[in-house]
Amino acid sequence: MRKFISYVVTVIIGLLIGVGAVVGAMYLFPNNSVVKTISEKNVNITDTGISESVDKVKDSVVVIETYQKNTLAGTGTGFVYDTDDKYGYIMTNHHVIEGAATINITYSDDTETTAKVVGSDEYADIAVLKVDKDTIKSVATIGKSTDVKVGDTVFTIGSPMGKNFRGTVTRGILSGKDRMVSVSINGSSADWIMNVMQTDAAINPGNSGGPLSNANGEVIGINSMKIVQNTIEGIGFAIPIEDAINYANSLREDGKINRPYIGVSMLNATSTMQLAYAGIRLDKDITEGVVVVDVEKNSAGSKAGLQSEDVIIKVGDNKVSDVAEFRYQLYSHKVGETISITVIRNGKTVDLKVKLGSK
Repeated sequence: MRKFISYVVTVIIGLLIGVGAVVGAMYLFPNNSVVKTISEKNVNITDTGISESVDKVKDSVVVIETYQKNTLAGTGTGFVYDTDDKYGYIMTNHHVIEGAATINITYSDDTETTAKVVGSDEYADIAVLKVDKDTIKSVATIGKSTDVKVGDTVFTIGSPMGKNFRGTVTRGILSGKDRMVSVSINGSSADWIMNVMQTDAAINPGNSGGPLSNANGEVIGINSMKIVQNTIEGIGFAIPIEDAINYANSLREDGKINRPYIGVSMLNATSTMQLAYAGIRLDKDITEGVVVVDVEKNSAGSKAGLQSEDVIIKVGDNKVSDVAEFRYQLYSHKVGETISITVIRNGKTVDLKVKLGSK
């Protein structure tokens, strides 16, 4: 009995001490809440998706299948971006249709037709195809990449892993603009630099050549490539639509993109083995730049005074460290312009004026 009474008294004393501690804390710290009330709040989700925007562009998107010797060689994506009285014009990537003997087009309603190449360019990675106008289902609405801000919603429509997954939509944000990405065309070293937009919307094999659209369903870019590394996720690239349209216009008008040509063969200053094979040995202090290996007779480079073993270090005021950077700077000018090229020759810096020709 005594043990029971002691237990009850202990409990009562404990309760009194606890209540006293709380009251004392409230008296000493009147502005601090000792006891917090947790309440739940209903959150209204206003993002209902992008289905209306997808509907706006999806019928302009096509599956592209390329054949060599009657055998399927590859698949990709494209989109109808323009028409005239006879034809519909499809934009895609150069690498999607490169080497194709036959190009088959499948529309969103599963109807098919064949396409012909109007023009294609490996450096821009842009190709224009044409199909009979009466076969097309819809023409994409072209937007402005300049109006899209980093963080805005974007989406892609394409055919990852081939025709069976056509019309696949992936959504993300615009992660960056004006990214300068090195591209290898002929080998392991960079041949060219592209100014592209970056997105985390998934761009998988088969998506190449498809549209990157804004939240209104307007095309703002053409998907071109993806960094494929185990350590990198969610990085895809698209050519801004303004650049793509300019390239496409040149291809439709001339069948090619008419770029400046100075008539020199060249190597990176870091390509020591290839330079040695060409019989060129640089001063050990030269660690970057573009080495002129040979100069064509009567070319723009020859007329300007470029010589074998010159090391190009600048185009205008812009420093160039390799062939990719040199091409990017050179191709930013037009045929007929006169530009300044700075070279190292016999240990001295020489400035040359070059009137740009064409090939």
